[in-house]
Amino acid sequence: MDREDVLKDIEERFSGDIVDISDRSPKRVYIEIKPDSLRKVARYVFRGLGARFNIASGVDMRYHMEILYHFTVEEIDLVISLRVKLDKDKPLEIDSIAPDMEAANWIEREIHEILGVDFKGHPDLRRLLLPDNWPEGVYPLRRDYEEWDNDAIRDRGIK
Repeated sequence: MDREDVLKDIEERFSGDIVDISDRSPKRVYIEIKPDSLRKVARYVFRGLGARFNIASGVDMRYHMEILYHFTVEEIDLVISLRVKLDKDKPLEIDSIAPDMEAANWIEREIHEILGVDFKGHPDLRRLLLPDNWPEGVYPLRRDYEEWDNDAIRDRGIK
């Protein structure tokens, strides 16, 4: 399949799951999907299209938490980013894709730890990066983060 065939195939298979497609460049497309659709769409991109899972990222936006899963279809040099927006007025939870692709395991743990997103069905959401004395329920990359340690120096070397 070429690039157009891949995008058409995804649009036809998941028309009820797709919220928006942003076709930004010949080598990159963002596909926003409904949160409940993540696992089945990611599984298809990974297994059905033979894409490589690159990484995931999360950002605390003003009204929602955005999670992006980035895949590469190497045969056609296309990066597909699956975007999911989680409403911040609801519990921040989404199905984990780690049971389907092991490479997502640690990045979902990291996103859970620093943004507080609960990945349902993840095999092991224990702490990965933060120190043992970091309080539960405090997420350092959230917009509402407030410093809890009066002795902490978090200036990143910038004065």
